[in-house]
Amino acid sequence: MSKLFLLFSHEITDKQKEDAKESLDISQIIKLPENLQQKWSNVPANLKSLREYMLPFKDWLSQNASKDDYILIQGEFGAVYFIVSWAKNKGLQPIYSTTERISKEVNDGERVKSVKIFKHKRFRAYESWSD
Repeated sequence: MSKLFLLFSHEITDKQKEDAKESLDISQIIKLPENLQQKWSNVPANLKSLREYMLPFKDWLSQNASKDDYILIQGEFGAVYFIVSWAKNKGLQPIYSTTERISKEVNDGERVKSVKIFKHKRFRAYESWSD
C-alpha cells in the first residue's frame, strides 16, 4: 500500500480521504509539518526564483516518501510545477483533486451574494506530453 503526502493549503475532506483509500489504495495520509505548511500556504509573490524556497519541501519528501507514493499537490503555480516535475523524476505519483463547482446566488434586497461550493469528484495524475 502507498502513502499519500499532502502539499496543499486546505484540510483534506472526508470524501477525499475515502476516495484516496478506495481508488488509490492508500494506507496512510501524511500532512506537511506545521512550519512547511505555513511556507506552502504563503509562497512570497516577490521572489524572482522559487528554487531555494522549495528546497525544504524536496528535502522533506526525500526523507519520507518512497517510490510509488502519491503526493496531492495544489497551490501556487510555480511551487506546484517544481514539486510535480521533481516527483515524476523520483518515481513518485503527483496527483490533484478535481472538483465540481456549484454556484448559488442569494438575493438580499439590494445585494446579490454569490457562494461557490467545490465538491470533490476524483483524483487525477499530473500528465505531460512525454508520458
